[in-house]
Amino acid sequence: MRYPIFLLLMCGMLGAPSNADEPLIATKNQISDFLSHHCADCHGSDDAAGGLDVTRLTLADLDREGQMLEDVLRKLRTRQMPPVDVVRPSEDEYNHAIDGLTIRLGEYAEANPNPGRPDSLRRLNRTEYQNAIRDLLALDVDAQSLLPPDESSHGFDNVTVGELSPTLLSRYVSAAQKISRLAVGSALRSPGGDTIRLKPDFTQEEHVDGLPVGTRGGALIKYTFPQDGQYDIQLRLARDRNEHVEGLGGKHELELLVDNRIAAQFTIRPPRDQDHSVVDAYLKARIAVTAGPHDLGITFPKNPSSLIETMRQPFDAHFNMHRHPRISPAIYQVSITGPYAGEGPGDTPSRDRIFVCRPEGVAEEPQCAERILRTVMRRAYRRPVDDQDLAGPMAFYTRAREAGGSFEQGIESALSSVLVSPQFLFRVEQDPADVEPGQVYRLSDLELASRLAFFLWSSIPDDELLDLAIAGTLSDAEVLEQQVRRMLSDVRSTALVTNFAAQWLYLRNLESITPDMRLFPDFDDNLRQAFRTETELFLQDVMREDRSVLDLLQADYTYLNQRLAKHYDIPHVYGSRFRRVQLDDQSHRGGLLRHGSILTVTSYATRTSPVIRGHWILKNMLGSPPPPPPPDVPALEDNSVSADQPIRERLAEHRANAACAGCHNLMDPVGFALENYDAVGRWREMEAGRPVDASGGLPGGSVFTGVAGLERGLLERPELFVSTLAEKLLTFAVGRGTEHYDGPAIRAIVRRAEADQYRFSSVIMGIVSSTPFQMRRAE
Repeated sequence: MRYPIFLLLMCGMLGAPSNADEPLIATKNQISDFLSHHCADCHGSDDAAGGLDVTRLTLADLDREGQMLEDVLRKLRTRQMPPVDVVRPSEDEYNHAIDGLTIRLGEYAEANPNPGRPDSLRRLNRTEYQNAIRDLLALDVDAQSLLPPDESSHGFDNVTVGELSPTLLSRYVSAAQKISRLAVGSALRSPGGDTIRLKPDFTQEEHVDGLPVGTRGGALIKYTFPQDGQYDIQLRLARDRNEHVEGLGGKHELELLVDNRIAAQFTIRPPRDQDHSVVDAYLKARIAVTAGPHDLGITFPKNPSSLIETMRQPFDAHFNMHRHPRISPAIYQVSITGPYAGEGPGDTPSRDRIFVCRPEGVAEEPQCAERILRTVMRRAYRRPVDDQDLAGPMAFYTRAREAGGSFEQGIESALSSVLVSPQFLFRVEQDPADVEPGQVYRLSDLELASRLAFFLWSSIPDDELLDLAIAGTLSDAEVLEQQVRRMLSDVRSTALVTNFAAQWLYLRNLESITPDMRLFPDFDDNLRQAFRTETELFLQDVMREDRSVLDLLQADYTYLNQRLAKHYDIPHVYGSRFRRVQLDDQSHRGGLLRHGSILTVTSYATRTSPVIRGHWILKNMLGSPPPPPPPDVPALEDNSVSADQPIRERLAEHRANAACAGCHNLMDPVGFALENYDAVGRWREMEAGRPVDASGGLPGGSVFTGVAGLERGLLERPELFVSTLAEKLLTFAVGRGTEHYDGPAIRAIVRRAEADQYRFSSVIMGIVSSTPFQMRRAE
């Protein structure tokens, strides 16, 4: 009998056919006969392993069937096809089938390149806007206070950013006016002000990193003062629900510092008549500050203290009057008002960046204004500017001067118009006039420069990158590689960690995570921020040292401070400073899957979730998430099963449901491997009075116990993790979700990285050199 060639390939029995027109299907009777004997569960089922209609596949029309073929290839690579409960091919047979299908798909993609088509207009999102202002004007602003959050799509917030509503435009206009005034240093009609409020669950009993040694609590605030002058600093202390200052059991000293120098000192005492409204009424000082960025510190000199004698180890968290009250007073908010008696804009980094010339007289002002604006606009618009571009901002400058404003006020007005221009707010990629619809073309060097800068820096290109793009040499392979390596070594590439990885790994979700205080009373914002810092420093280490990206999965070191080390039960780490710590096997720490940040964002407030953890690994580590649950499947009811039961037994309800079993049998075993970590990432040996059962498995039938076994399972086939990382990076780089036609490009990136031991830079270079990054399809 002549079996369907594709089914043989799918079950690992043959490679791909040599003839592109050779059919991959046979008659329906032949298919049914084959399926009934060899691969019955690969056809006609709706579960994650067999939901593909293989009877439709032909190799003669890969464009039409590309989506399904890529789905099949993905399931073969992750061993989700055929299901684990049928006779499965050997590893050699799997690899033979995968290689054959990969080669044919790659050959088709090379002959018929399809780079996809990101939106022609893509607005700068909030992070990109903040970084662009920093690099354009040498000014640090808080975009979260200026602009609303961006919608996320395909896991990132730089994808669905094509629209600009009237409300959002109004926010951009207000932001542009505030930023241009701050950058130029124009005088305000009346003193302005800002209030910075500390998080309510921030414990202030120990040293805060960046503040002087020997102090405790408080805050270090990076603040840009608009002008030289006098500023009022008003401090408020944290209070309980009875409006009593918390932790006020005696006399306490308080210091106000500017750039680590004491600017004012206060003494805090308990009120005699229990009127706590007067305790911090006088915590106000008027201090002289020069314009520009400064570090404003508020802190308490630490009083000597003895160990608290308790039957149990005392908690580190102190912020709640009922469960863990503050031991000492704490800062609640800081208000900054001014300037009073302003003495001018002073000499600031932003003014040095903007004013590339200074007119000697009125006659020189228009020429100098043009030079200033051309310089700013070239960087802001990411391209050369002509007289037509200059006309609009110069009209704003002229109008301000004619209204009686100074030269600098004219520049401020013109700068505001630049910051609300679509040429700045939007990344524009237009099809060339001579390109036919559907035709594939290469991006211009200027468009390539913008893609590169927003990918690696989440910001605008610098002058060197723009110069090469204008000269038309950036697209040269050797020049492009030099620029990528230069940009990766620049501090701005930290955006790959703080922006890309924060979304890929769900680190942003930490801000909204608050575990149940009754079950996890030692969780506070200090621990939350330590979680994030550990993961960010670990990622930066792999990136800066250009290590293998596989080190993200398995490492014998991490970054800790005292607070986090104590949470992990790792001794001999003291102080608020994070440092690299070498680990032994008994620490149970190392790669990403052992980080408190990952373990916490994949848990519920009251317990762990093997389902969420398993889904997170399948999606973000293996790139093969199960399909969404059916709409009529109820959520797991915690009160339907005894809370005294381990989570494995409590989840058995879903695995027993036929509608749920297909996906839960994929997710749950992966998540069970992490059950030795509780909902806030602490190691545990017991759960509900029983030893923790951390036995688990990966799709394809491999079984293991614990996180170490899970890491080994992932590293046995490193191409899956690297493919997933490359897919996430490509989505972030081009600003669209990956499609089936991106599969060959992603596999080429992985092959290139494999030849260089999967070094981080080789993955990045593969992305930048790929067809989806350098090309575009006309509409």
